[in-house]
Amino acid sequence: MKTIYNIKALCVMALLGSVATVSAQEDKSKEKDLNREMTLEREYDPSVQDANKVNTLPVIKEPAVKKMPIDYAFFNAPADPEKEISLLPSGSIMTDIQYNKRRGYFNFGAGTYLNLNGDIGYHILSTDKDKLNIWFSHRSTNGKVKYLDMDEKVKAKLNDNMGGLNFRHAFDKLSLNMGIKYGYSGFNYYGLPIDYPTTGALINPDRETNQVNQTVKAKVGVESKEDAHVGYLLDVDYTNFSHKYALTKELDGPTEHTFDVKFDLNAGFGGNQRIGFGGNIEYFNYNLPTDGTNEYLFFENHAEATLSPYYKVTGDNWNVKLGVNVMFVTGDNKKFMASPNIAADVEIAEKTVLYASAGGKLYSNSMYDMSLVNRYVNPTEELLPSRNYLDATLGIKSGVAPGFWFDVFGGYKITKDDVFFIPGVNIGEGLFANVSNAFQADADHLFVGANLKYSYQQLLDINLKGVYNSWTVDEPNDAQTSIPYNAYGKPEMELTAGVTVRPIQNICASLDYYLATGRTTLLPGSTKKTDMKNINELDLTGTYTLNETFGLYLKLNNVLFQKYEMYYGYPLQSFSAMVGVNINF
Repeated sequence: MKTIYNIKALCVMALLGSVATVSAQEDKSKEKDLNREMTLEREYDPSVQDANKVNTLPVIKEPAVKKMPIDYAFFNAPADPEKEISLLPSGSIMTDIQYNKRRGYFNFGAGTYLNLNGDIGYHILSTDKDKLNIWFSHRSTNGKVKYLDMDEKVKAKLNDNMGGLNFRHAFDKLSLNMGIKYGYSGFNYYGLPIDYPTTGALINPDRETNQVNQTVKAKVGVESKEDAHVGYLLDVDYTNFSHKYALTKELDGPTEHTFDVKFDLNAGFGGNQRIGFGGNIEYFNYNLPTDGTNEYLFFENHAEATLSPYYKVTGDNWNVKLGVNVMFVTGDNKKFMASPNIAADVEIAEKTVLYASAGGKLYSNSMYDMSLVNRYVNPTEELLPSRNYLDATLGIKSGVAPGFWFDVFGGYKITKDDVFFIPGVNIGEGLFANVSNAFQADADHLFVGANLKYSYQQLLDINLKGVYNSWTVDEPNDAQTSIPYNAYGKPEMELTAGVTVRPIQNICASLDYYLATGRTTLLPGSTKKTDMKNINELDLTGTYTLNETFGLYLKLNNVLFQKYEMYYGYPLQSFSAMVGVNINF
């Protein structure tokens, strides 16, 4: 989670010289207005919308540096998933059509491996005071992929559906937000069956039955006006998440109920200062099967909380935030911790900012969160919360040169009970194949990197980002085995690059490349880590906007025909193609 691809493959670009991607630039004032509009579930960036990838990389969060969207990252969110209901805009799906000209959108694409993409949404209300939208998204695949370590093909099935309704009303002094969404995800554990070498023949695993994860989320919240002297926010969220099965279709899975209250109260004084107190409190409650067979499930009801007093001050060309995070977990594994909550930035030259931050966070590692990170994780065991004592970053970013922007950064993280994934072993007839096992260990993470972007008018966009990661994983004091503890699945080096060309107004082409090296895993029964193949992905995307209503797109994924896995034994699709249409109405 090792090969350098042949540069000849870049010639494929010529085949799409007259096609494009959606990344038209917008001025700052327009961007600010867009951020305040009612939005629909997720931005429709073609680089994250494909069914050709059925899993995602373990994501390493880098403060103040937004990770470039990767083509295979649609189905799962990063390791730090947002808990609130997302609200994102309609329109501008796969085309350069201005979204605010139309209230609704429809997008549909189909491709090889029976990959299907579909989106539909509509703004029922869209006024200054009231906004109401409804949306639905579908992603599915049902094609065969080939194991890397075995001459066998297996069907990788996925059926993701999500829809919802969002409402916002602006009162004179506050705004009311409400929303509900439902998610249904069906998939099979198609991973390479793994058995201990000493047991002889492989036990026949179940690679056909579809696991079903279902999610119901509801939210209601109020928030003060942006310029209020006394500011406040209160959000109440509820999430119901369930696995249909445990480790076999013969055993029912658990259900997780999460109640989450987020709050913030702050007041301004002295003209440029603000003091506040915020945080969130979560309560996790588990329903286990009542048929007397729930002894295989290990979950405990508990609460988690973060309390954050803070002070902010703003100068002419600088900002400072001083605070602390106090966090605790209840239950048999009760924990207490504190971390800094500090951030500062200063403009050291024209359009050049030096920034630093030192924070910390409690990661719940709930069933719902883990399903977003790795859908194939063992559904029968609850994970301990990860306690991030320090997440520090120092960097400098600048846009001083016309059309050129850069960000050079470095950071260090200290986390207790961090989560890593290794392949699981089959120990019984009919068990799901290769269910990922999550193990937890204390980890220190050092990262350095740079992010560069260049734009020339509306004709050319170039971006390049590289990050080097160094991990130190400590063996627990009570470890009873000789299993080596490493940052399994985490890439040592990541490189993201992209080029977008717009030869004429309605046509453009994009090339996106991603490289991840230095990933390892641990096979069952082994005491040595095993290297995994590098991820070496090159994608081409093209769009053509016919008019304000219709647009077409073509996407070619993995044009280098590379073979690799996100998690050991779970190969991803080789070269795939998709064509689609976008309609704004």
